[in-house]
Parts: sequence; C-alpha cells; structure tokens
Amino acid sequence: MKKIILLFSVTLFITSCQQKKVNQKELSNTLSTLEKKDSTNIKTLFNTALTHGKSYEWLRDLTQNVGGRLSGSPEAQKAVEWGEQLMNEVGLDSVWLQPVMVPHWVRGEKEVATYTVNGLQKNVPICALGFSIATPKEGILAEVIEVKSLEEAKALGTKMKGKIVFFNRPFDDTLINTFRAYGGCVDQRVRGATVCGAFGAKGVIVRSMTNSIDDYPHTGTMSYGDLPREKYIPAAAISSLAAENLSKDLKANPNLKFYFKQSCETLPDAPSFNVVGEIKGAETPENIFVVGGHLDSWDLGEGAHDDGTGIVQSLEVAYLFKKNNIKPKNTIRVVFFMNEENGTRGAKKYAELAKLNKENHIGGLESDAGGHTPRGFSIDANTVNTELLQSWKKLLSPYGLHDLDKGGSGADISPLKGDNVTLVGYRPDSQRYFDYHHTSRDTFDKVNKRELELGSASMASIIYLMDKYLYADTPVKP
Repeated sequence: MKKIILLFSVTLFITSCQQKKVNQKELSNTLSTLEKKDSTNIKTLFNTALTHGKSYEWLRDLTQNVGGRLSGSPEAQKAVEWGEQLMNEVGLDSVWLQPVMVPHWVRGEKEVATYTVNGLQKNVPICALGFSIATPKEGILAEVIEVKSLEEAKALGTKMKGKIVFFNRPFDDTLINTFRAYGGCVDQRVRGATVCGAFGAKGVIVRSMTNSIDDYPHTGTMSYGDLPREKYIPAAAISSLAAENLSKDLKANPNLKFYFKQSCETLPDAPSFNVVGEIKGAETPENIFVVGGHLDSWDLGEGAHDDGTGIVQSLEVAYLFKKNNIKPKNTIRVVFFMNEENGTRGAKKYAELAKLNKENHIGGLESDAGGHTPRGFSIDANTVNTELLQSWKKLLSPYGLHDLDKGGSGADISPLKGDNVTLVGYRPDSQRYFDYHHTSRDTFDKVNKRELELGSASMASIIYLMDKYLYADTPVKP
C-alpha cells in the first residue's frame, strides 16, 4: 500500500484499476513505469540546476549590488525592484507587487563597548538588537550581573536596578540540529529587556546566538512586550568570545563596570512590498502552491544565507520548471516576502489577502535555513499528506534528501496553515548556519555554488511531486 501511495497519490487510481479489472501484474507494471518517469524527471531537474542553474549569479547580484536590506531601508526598496525585474526576466506568467507597511528601525552609528580590568581597557564587539532604543548620547556605564536564563533574572528582582544584566546562556552543543539549540536560548535575546526593564535595570547585553566561539556579534529582533515606554532599556548582543571573556573577568572582578553606547531608533512604519510571480496551472489553476523566502535581511552583512539563498532558490524552482517545459497542474506562485526578520508583516499581509480573495492554497514550501548541503524537508500537514510525502523517500534519497520529518515549515508560509494545506520547510545541513546568521559574515563568499544549486533542485523536485500527487480535497484521517 505504501508503494501505491508513493507513486500515485492514492485510492483514486486503485479504484479506477479495479473498475477496469486490471490484474496485479499490470498494476505493478504501471506503477513501475510511473516511478521511472518521476525518477527521470527529478534527475533532469538536478542535471539542469547543476549545469544551467541561475541561482548563484542571481545571489551574487542581490548581495553585491543591493547588500543588506532591512525593512524600510532604501536597500529593501532596491531589492523589491530587483526581484520584480528578475521574475519578469524568468518569464513568469504574471508578476506583481503586493503593498505592505513595515517597521522601520535604523541602527545609526557603529556601536561601542568597553570595560576595564586591572587597568587594561578591553574593547568588546557589540551590536544593537533590532527594535532596541538608543543609550543616552554619552552611553551607559554600570556594574554587571551575569545570568543564564529569564527565570534567573526574574529571581533577582530589584537587585538588578541600575545594573547591566548580562545573559550568557550558550547553545546546547549536544544538539545535532542547531536550530533546536538556537530555539533553546533565543528567548534571552527576545525578552531579556522586557524582564529586566520591569525591575529598573539600566541595560541588557546578550551572548550572541551561535555555537561558534568568535568575535562576530549577532543581531536579531527583541521586544519590550507590554512595558510602558519609560521602562524601555537599551539592549545589545556581544560576541560569543567576548561573552566568554567577560564571564571569566566577572568571576575575578565582580564589581567591574561595563560601558556601551548605541544610537539606534525606530522610525514611523514605511511602505514596502511582497514581490509575487506565478506560473498558471494547466489543469486546476485555482489551486495554488507557494514557494518562497524572505527578501529583507539584517543590515550588518549582505543577507546571503539569510535569506538571499532562499529567494534565489525559490525563483529557480520556477526557472527549472520552465527550462524543462514542465507544465504544473496547479498554479506555482513564487513569493519574495518582506519583513520576516522584524515583524513578518509581509507573511501576514499575504495570508490576509489570500483569505480576502478566497484563494485556494493547497501547499507551500519555504527556504529560510541557509544555502548549505540539502538534507531534506520538514512537513506540517495532516496525517494522510504527511505519510504521502514521506513515501517519496525512495525518489529523493539518491540526492541526499533523507529527512522527511513532521515539524514546522517556515515563518512566512505558516499563516497559510489549514487542515488540508501541506506546508514544507526546506532543510539543508545546519552545522555552519549560525556561524553567519545575523552577522557581518553573512556574505556572498560564504555560499557554495554547488550546494546552492542542489538546494534549488531539491525544492523543485518536491514541488514537482506535490503538484502531481497532492489534491485539494485529500481527506483527513480521523
């Protein structure tokens, strides 16, 4: 039965065969033929990506000629124009811009941080966290309290008043999936200022979210939650190596004072766009598969792995279909989402308009985990469709796509979630991703051409299978 699910997407075909009194040998032969055809088409997609792929040069253009593109910035608008032009060049059936208002936070001049031990001043690599307020113009200087969790900080209560609270919980290096390690400590970055501001802390510094020990600070979004404005405090990240050194120095010098200065601010919301293009389905164009990544990036680097790779891979799915004259049954819609990094406004607007326009999304695929070697996909779907996708392992495993696990999909497509909507997250190898994530190191030269192209082909392959075998009315098992 598993093989039948694998190659046919189901009972409709078996019923048809039974009605026509097809014997078991004929059925087996038919299934074998279909498997060979799918295998051949997937091989063709990989061959094309590896010999005639466009993603690497598209990424070079985006990173070198646009660069970092934080929502609301001139670079983000330039990226929108770049994306619209590129979709038209690929020859999608229709291309349009979807307006959305986005947050507009600006970093200002380069941040500075120092502390002195035994008469020696140490400079600390530091960067403001997104949505943080600035320090006073002269900066802030205060004693430091080190904690490892939000709970530990809360337990300090008013003892943190007038102090800088230093969150120093590292990644759990025993976790093979580094995204799980990230999820296990990112709460201190997001909510640290909320907890400490409520008790009158002077500021918050956070160990960078990485499993590497280096001198590159990692930015990222933070929130003040429901704090009143007067309790907002500046928040910044220091490099992991600086965190290690500061922790050691605090043990020897518990009264040392830390100084930092930053001049960031949040401006009024700015107009921007999602960039959308599609190939119309040949049989059921009203059914839509979304393939996308996010166009915005943090401002420190070039936004190469996060998420330039996802953008170019998503468009290359459509390019590979067109290059190989594959006409999808359903509409394949490529979306460059705006504002994933600090608000997901683009994703929310896309889902809102999809509902308003009564669009029938039956699936989606997101690439937002970097451009490293493909490992597989995570699946967010009902039981029937999850098992269907997992049954394709025989077709996908020759390309290193062994992981087909139930899990999340992605921040930008998750608002489309529904009982009969099959959402998939592209999952490359994660071991190097947090070396670059949200840092000045996230640049074009860190992306390997072949790994990027293998990712494009992997994504095109699963969309090919989903388009062929998934149905809008697939029943949900009780």
